[in-house]
Amino acid sequence: MSSQSSSSSPLDRLRIAVAQVNPSVGDVAGNTDMIRTARRQAADQKADLVLFPELVLSGYPPEDLVLKPAFVQSCRDAVEALAAETADGGPGLIVGAPWREDDGLYNAAILLDAGEIQAVRFKSDLPNYGVFDEKRVFKPGPLPGPVGFRGVRIGVPVCEDIWNDEVCECLAETGAELLLVPNGSPYWQNRTEERLQIVVARIVESELPLIYCNQVGGQDELVFDGASFALQADRTLAFQMPQFQSELSVSDWVRKADGGWVCEDGPRAGLPDLDEANWRACVLGLRDYVLKNGFPGVVFGLSGGIDSAVCAAMAVDALGPDKVHAIMLPYRYTSNESINDATDCAAALGIRYDTVPIGEPVEGFTRILDPLFSGTPSGTTEENLQSRARGVVLMAISNKFGHMVVTTGNKSEMSVGYATLYGDMNGGFNPIKDLYKTQVYHLAEWRNRHCPDCMLGPDGEVIPPNIITKVPSAELRENQTDQDSLPPYDALDDILACLVENEMAVSEIERRGHDRGLIHKIENLLYVAEYKRRQAPPGVKITERNFGKDRRYPITNRFRDRS
Repeated sequence: MSSQSSSSSPLDRLRIAVAQVNPSVGDVAGNTDMIRTARRQAADQKADLVLFPELVLSGYPPEDLVLKPAFVQSCRDAVEALAAETADGGPGLIVGAPWREDDGLYNAAILLDAGEIQAVRFKSDLPNYGVFDEKRVFKPGPLPGPVGFRGVRIGVPVCEDIWNDEVCECLAETGAELLLVPNGSPYWQNRTEERLQIVVARIVESELPLIYCNQVGGQDELVFDGASFALQADRTLAFQMPQFQSELSVSDWVRKADGGWVCEDGPRAGLPDLDEANWRACVLGLRDYVLKNGFPGVVFGLSGGIDSAVCAAMAVDALGPDKVHAIMLPYRYTSNESINDATDCAAALGIRYDTVPIGEPVEGFTRILDPLFSGTPSGTTEENLQSRARGVVLMAISNKFGHMVVTTGNKSEMSVGYATLYGDMNGGFNPIKDLYKTQVYHLAEWRNRHCPDCMLGPDGEVIPPNIITKVPSAELRENQTDQDSLPPYDALDDILACLVENEMAVSEIERRGHDRGLIHKIENLLYVAEYKRRQAPPGVKITERNFGKDRRYPITNRFRDRS
């Protein structure tokens, strides 16, 4: 480690490393080693201080895991071990961990330097909306003062603390010179712009430069996109780190004659556009869910339709073709066109592709149920037997070989219940769960034209054009199309976005040009499908309100909007 002064005389230059890392919830030993590795890298670059994301030692969000005393103690032990290691004269650390004091459990940011825990600051503003429920497990801390690091007074507001003005105002009034913010801020569409506006507001009020350090990686339904950045006190960009990838970046800060700090040098990464960001979020969420949970790969039904083809491409981009196994599960209604499309898709992606016909199990179920069903017309029940037979086959392959089943239903279908419990909803994770059908089509076209460097799949056309252009169908009966049961997806998705993301009244949606009767029908389907969604596997959050953590509607619900 490079030698650094630990005296109290103020520094006029400060080299700050931002560690945009990918911790795993509960892996305290692994997260500690990750911090050590980042510190060594920072020391090689002569950094004075390394800033890590929120709750980096426990992983974020730890949810009720922090209610287990042994877990909290293991985090504290790791903090104390890391503190002792800073006696080598190398960089100081700002790390996050759950921290118990006599009066409660806190979300803490902890300064480690010169072999000791120099300061502990507690998150004051605990979020309790959307995907967050920190008030459930943590106690809010008091308004913090700055911490002293080698003669520099640094404010360390934690994540939500900068979304209101009170904490940063207190830090500025008590002498902070720089604001360093550890974050666990999950991705959703247009999130980077929202963060930037919040940071600008805090800088306008405090007149202090701010470094925003965000974690990266997937944690169940959430994806953290990194995109750490800093703004100067004049609100100009000081540096920008990349989105959706782990990285350690060093920036040089200088104290000017007026006492203010200015960043002289830092990285300037470009950020992807919305289509690439959504694709990368789905891929990263799937990759981390599979790898962090120890699955050797994934298996899924490749039907020849758009949803399974997009999931196949995402799986290959996430894991590589050798970890992806596609199964065609044909029945009498499966068209030759679908078989050919699925075969072409598997070939384009370079994945293993097998065919398991389901005629015998479907007909076996039909035969054993015939005494009970005799005299009744054939319909949805018999159609669902096909889906459930496919689900049984995929789960059997998963049980035998250990590969996780990927489900492939989109948000449009999940919204209105156009999915079969214990059939196509069987599985462990769904990368497109929070993408509407129109978004799935759009991203399929985008992926055929683009392949970012971080993807493990091939360049070029990976989704056959016929899959994108043909009329969508579940192929559960002769000549079936999705529009037999649903309105065109353009109309359906707009109505759903109004109901789900915006909580709009029926009368407001009608003014957008939609038929009132259709809106009522979609609203009813949305509500009655809640019980299905509660039994669906998790999937990547992309929109502002996903099903699960964001939108928590009762299953038993008799309200209907008649406005």
